[in-house]
Amino acid sequence: MWEMSAPWWEFIVRGLIVYFALLIMMRLGGKRQIGQMTPFDLILLLILSEGVQNAMVGDDKSVSAGLILAATLIGINVLVSWLSWRSRKFEYAVEGHPQLLIRHGKVIDKVMHGARLTSDDLMKVLRREGCASLDDVYIAILENDGAISVLKRKELPEEPPGPGVSLWERPEDDRPV
Repeated sequence: MWEMSAPWWEFIVRGLIVYFALLIMMRLGGKRQIGQMTPFDLILLLILSEGVQNAMVGDDKSVSAGLILAATLIGINVLVSWLSWRSRKFEYAVEGHPQLLIRHGKVIDKVMHGARLTSDDLMKVLRREGCASLDDVYIAILENDGAISVLKRKELPEEPPGPGVSLWERPEDDRPV
């Protein structure tokens, strides 16, 4: 039960290799939220988890190896989160960066293709945000986490504020800014 079939450090190395390999594969796979997962995505995730478990533990079924792997994966996840918080470059490398999907009602096809988003996916989000057509959209941004943020044309201020003035905090009087 506690007897391991390999040295303890081998499980740490295996866990690190699998973690970073999966991180790279997931980044290459495009941005999708958990709520946007199709049944095929869920099946792939389940099969991946079973396949990488074997790569991490091999034939070892000991509790010790499982605990070492759990601590390794949690530790590396905490470290990656901390490094992402401390460094914008590291965050972009791990999580990506927001991308403009729509500008002035025009879809940017290169971003759609790169993110593996279909027109149906995009239109579903726009309808949920209250946009009947692309003409209602000023900008739409694909966020790091796969969510799509939409700024509608009718939500824009009548005249753009001057430099250094927040879009949300207007002066009390009607003087030009």
